[in-house]
Amino acid sequence: MKNFVIPAVVGAMITGAVSCQKNFLDLKPLDKISEASYYTTPIQFKYATNDFYEKMISWEPIDGSNIYDFMDIGSDLSGYMAAGFQVSYGRGAVSVPLTDKYWSNPYAYIRSINTVLKKAESYPGKKEEIAQYVAAAKFFRAWHYFFLLKRFGGVPIITTVPDVEGAELQAPRNSRYEVVDQILADLNEAINGLPTEQTIPTEDKGHVSKWAAEAFKARVLLYEATWRKYTGTSTDFNGSAGPAGDQVNQFLTEAAALAKDVMQRGGYKLWNYNSALNNRSSYYLFSIDGSGSNPSGLDKTTNTEFILKSLYDVNLRVGKINLSATVQGYGMPNRKMMDMYVCTDGLPVNKSPKFQGYSKVNLEYQERDYRLISHVFGASGTIPAAGSIILDGKFNYSNYKFSAYKYPTYRGERKESQDYPQIRLAEVYLIYAEAMFEKDGTISDADLNSSVNLLRTRAGVAPLTNALVTANNLDMQEEIRRERTVELWGECFRFDDLKRWGIAERSLNQDICSIVVGGATYTTEFKTASLEHPSADSVIAAKYIVKNYTPSNGVVMETVTKTGDGDLKAILLDPAANRNFKRKHYLYPVPLQEIQLNPNLVQNNEY
Repeated sequence: MKNFVIPAVVGAMITGAVSCQKNFLDLKPLDKISEASYYTTPIQFKYATNDFYEKMISWEPIDGSNIYDFMDIGSDLSGYMAAGFQVSYGRGAVSVPLTDKYWSNPYAYIRSINTVLKKAESYPGKKEEIAQYVAAAKFFRAWHYFFLLKRFGGVPIITTVPDVEGAELQAPRNSRYEVVDQILADLNEAINGLPTEQTIPTEDKGHVSKWAAEAFKARVLLYEATWRKYTGTSTDFNGSAGPAGDQVNQFLTEAAALAKDVMQRGGYKLWNYNSALNNRSSYYLFSIDGSGSNPSGLDKTTNTEFILKSLYDVNLRVGKINLSATVQGYGMPNRKMMDMYVCTDGLPVNKSPKFQGYSKVNLEYQERDYRLISHVFGASGTIPAAGSIILDGKFNYSNYKFSAYKYPTYRGERKESQDYPQIRLAEVYLIYAEAMFEKDGTISDADLNSSVNLLRTRAGVAPLTNALVTANNLDMQEEIRRERTVELWGECFRFDDLKRWGIAERSLNQDICSIVVGGATYTTEFKTASLEHPSADSVIAAKYIVKNYTPSNGVVMETVTKTGDGDLKAILLDPAANRNFKRKHYLYPVPLQEIQLNPNLVQNNEY
């Protein structure tokens, strides 16, 4: 077997995958290594912290985690309304579970991190020898506490390694404000101790950098600032201490400054090969998996947009999930999401003269954002011709974001091995623009040009400017949020964004609709007969694919909904009557078993 080298962080994650590879260290689980014989050299700290990269939720299921629990499925943008994933959550159907792996797993990981930090205190050598690994441990402790904060609010802060009778195991919940303080303190130390991307050796690429820590801190600051601004203390559990003071503008100012630092000094660049890839960069970016994963032979070394990523390799660490089929089958957008994409003049569909409506199946794709075409049609799909049937059997659109190129011939089922983006430059641009606007209530064209307009250039649409907003009676906040929505679609942000903006109830409790079918005054290719009680003949005449679609009540439902062409009839996927998302659902309930084990834990409100 040919000897070759991949980043050490991958080697530690793919333990023993290649027995003849001398560059891999066959690490035993840390809980089976004698602490007395470990943590005595820098390389041991390095390998110990390498294990932390595996614990970020990504393609490969770790300890029962499932990336599909977070990929915006079931949100107000999703067309998938069957059981599973986040569909029940989006409907507000949440009960108190006995256990929750998304509580227990982070605490298990935090314990391992605290072990490394404890051992660092007694390290016999020079502290600077292990400073990078201590900083990485602080980064990952902040990572997991932020995950817990978003899911549960305030949680117990544990920074020691308690034994089975440790008092920490009976500790009450800390407030969300104390948890935020802990996260920010850890990230400050991480930023000070981590190397820049430019100084990380080639063999260590994939390790967390100073810029990744700055970008992540900016994410935390924007999240918490907007949560406090729009959601406030309404979700704080009974007895939780309030914030020490109004830190909203302070957090927004620092978030913008950190994002700008990454933008200017990080050395990252948007992945834009539109000229070579038929304007489909926003598809191929998320399927880069060797030189055969796109027509131009671009491999992972060309991607300098991902600031922190979970690394995969078709020979050494495959994703192990049926990624392509799942995102195609469950990740489809709904009517709201389809209309989120602007036209090439930079205007929303309800404002743009370039929008051509829905009367023929090809029209809504004309003069639109390249991201719409990339996400809905992927690599080989083309905009349908008038008269074509494009429905997938569930009266919905398709989704190819994260789907492998030429699936299943190039990468087959459970063999997809593209890297998962934990932090990417596009998000940093969006953080900067939103933080600047939220801080000042306005944003300059110069700041827009250095952030969101770089994304719009790649998307083939006109820049967002103050003149465009004023002339067309737009709302700048809404347009910045729109840009975030379409750029980060499917990347696990939507539910968190709705909650930190304080609009989850309003957004999630609406009808979920799909294609426009129109009516007598708005004829479409999709409707030549009434579909309220359709016969098989009338459905076929209406150009629906019905062979795989069986509505639970035997009836194809319609409703009137807002579209880019006014209020029109559309297929109703899930009525508002099914949806009852409340303020209490902004946080998940603390699992019952945790309260039984620790009676000092207070349950979240109204559960």
